[in-house]
This record gives sequence, structure tokens and C-alpha cells, in this order.
Amino acid sequence: MAWLRELEVATKAARKAAEVAQKMQSGITAEWKPDHSPVTAADRECERLIAGILSDAFPEDGILGEEGARSEPRSGRTWIIDPIDGTRDYLRGNALWANLIALEADGEVAVGVVNLPVLGNLYMGGRGSGAFRDNSPIHVSSKNSVEESVICFNQFSRMNRIPFQARLEDWMNRCWAVRGLGGAADAMMVASGQAELWLEPRAAAWDFAPLKIIAEEAGGRFLNFDGAASIRAGNALVFTPGIETEVRRMLELPG
Repeated sequence: MAWLRELEVATKAARKAAEVAQKMQSGITAEWKPDHSPVTAADRECERLIAGILSDAFPEDGILGEEGARSEPRSGRTWIIDPIDGTRDYLRGNALWANLIALEADGEVAVGVVNLPVLGNLYMGGRGSGAFRDNSPIHVSSKNSVEESVICFNQFSRMNRIPFQARLEDWMNRCWAVRGLGGAADAMMVASGQAELWLEPRAAAWDFAPLKIIAEEAGGRFLNFDGAASIRAGNALVFTPGIETEVRRMLELPG
């Protein structure tokens, strides 16, 4: 398998970070960052742990972490870390938080790990190696109509910031069901064939990076609202090939 060592080390780091986060969870409190998102001592400790494991294993690689871990690459590769994705869920004791780790090599995401420890699921994918949940291969669904589709939408409170709001609401009226569990969990539902589309109106590179590679290796598509496919555009959709024509129509993109 391509990227085997990278996946093994990233998986180890994600599992160890989950152990630390769970030990620190009881009674933990948050501070608020300038963007009004919460951060805890567990976020910082998990990032320190993950960055240390990755740097020890791959000393030439760079680090980009949500909570400030930074080092410049000497290899053309950078590890991207969200130590606790879904800190609000973590603070409330909900099961939907995740540890996210990805490797960007020469400008493309090559490796991704998504650990949802409370749910007991660990997803991984490597460029050209497929996508897996708990070591079993996963693939997106074969549904090919909106009416058959489960749509996952994050941040309903930001609906009015979506330029195609009216068309999205039409989709929601037509689709089989609408879900909104949270970014990583929703995107992994699409990658696993349990949903057909996940839409995120605002997030950062560390939120998107591992989701992109896992979804693509599972046979899915990753698009920004403008039709690009960047983890740094601030928004994204992950969806199945069977509804791509409908997605592009909703976004008013060329077919």
C-alpha cells in the first residue's frame, strides 16, 4: 500500500491524542479565540502530542496545526492537524468530535486520518490506496438522484451566507433526508455510502484536508462553491458521482 508508513504513524498519533482528550474531558473549560470558536487545554495538548509524533517520525516534513503548531518543510511535505475537530461537541460530551490529521505533499493532500473515538470509528485514506473504516474498505453510494439522497449540512445558522441558498432549500425539500451531525462525521457518512452530499459553508484547511482525500479515495467528489477543489477556499461540498450533474446545477457551474 502506498503511504503505508505515513498512515501508520498518523493513525498512532490520532489514537494517542484521543486517549489524552478523553482523560482531560471531565470538567474541562474553554477559552474563546478571535474567531469566536472555543479552544481548550486538551486541544493544545493533543496538537503538541500529534506534532511531536509526526516530527519525530518525519523530521523533514512541516507542520501546520489549528492551535498554532508551525514548522516549515524541508521535504515539500506538510502535516495538517486539527487536534480536536468539534470542540463544541467535546465540551458538551457529545460523541461527534474527531482527531484530524492529513499530509499535503507537493500541494496535494496525500494522506488523511479521521478518528471519531467515541463512536469507535477510525477512517483513513492514502492517494492511490483506497479508503478504509477500521481497516475495511469503504466506498460512496451509487444513488443518482436528489430524491434518493441524504444531504448533510453543517452550520444551519449560516444558511443566509450561502449564495445559492434558495436552490439548496429546494434540494432539502426534494431529498430523502437531511442530517447535520458535524463536519467530519457527515463527510465520513458520504465516504461510507450512508449519505450522498455534505456541505460546509465555512471551515479551514485543517478541517477539510483529511476529509478530502478519504472521500476521493472512496470514489467521491470534493468541490468548492466556485468549482475549484482546494482545502483553502473556506467552503466545500463532498458528494457522490451519481449526483454531480445536479450539484453543478445547484452551484451554477458548467456541467
